[in-house]
Amino acid sequence: MNANKIDSGYLDGKLLVAMPSMGDPRFKKAVILLCAHSESGAMGILLNRSLDALSFDDLLEQLDIPKAEEARHIKIHFGGPVDTERGFVVHSTDLLYDTTLVIGDDMALTATIDMLKTIAVGSGPKSSFLALGYSGWGPGQLEQEIQENGWLVVDPDIDIVFGSELDSKWKIAINKLGIDPSLLSGDMGHA
Repeated sequence: MNANKIDSGYLDGKLLVAMPSMGDPRFKKAVILLCAHSESGAMGILLNRSLDALSFDDLLEQLDIPKAEEARHIKIHFGGPVDTERGFVVHSTDLLYDTTLVIGDDMALTATIDMLKTIAVGSGPKSSFLALGYSGWGPGQLEQEIQENGWLVVDPDIDIVFGSELDSKWKIAINKLGIDPSLLSGDMGHA
């Protein structure tokens, strides 16, 4: 990430953690990896919602992608309510394509079928998961939601991003801030 992005106040690569008072049930106790953030809006991937109805093997079969025996089974997440037919692979930076969006030092996002093919033959990145759909915000929308105490912003953590215990990610992210979740309220900072 370049220094201009850091100084700009944009939150690329940060984690958004839903406040306990989050009104939208789709984002209750959500942890989102913010992949892109600019004056045009923001895009992120939910880290703690699985899509149990579809397995990686089923998806490869639907896409007619052959799978090698040594291929890993990667988890499929519900990435968010926008464009739920579109797939995004969140992965470590040990394998990058020209179309890959590097999110931080250790994380990247690739939205091409080439990454799925690479994973299917067993030569994919060290850490990865597939997300169907994404979470999106229009210009100024995320900033407003943060001001209204809808989200906390947490530094990225590889263990949270790629960890397998989805149900504990929200609490782990809150604990990174040193906050007791039971003390949080949606009214913080308001007179």
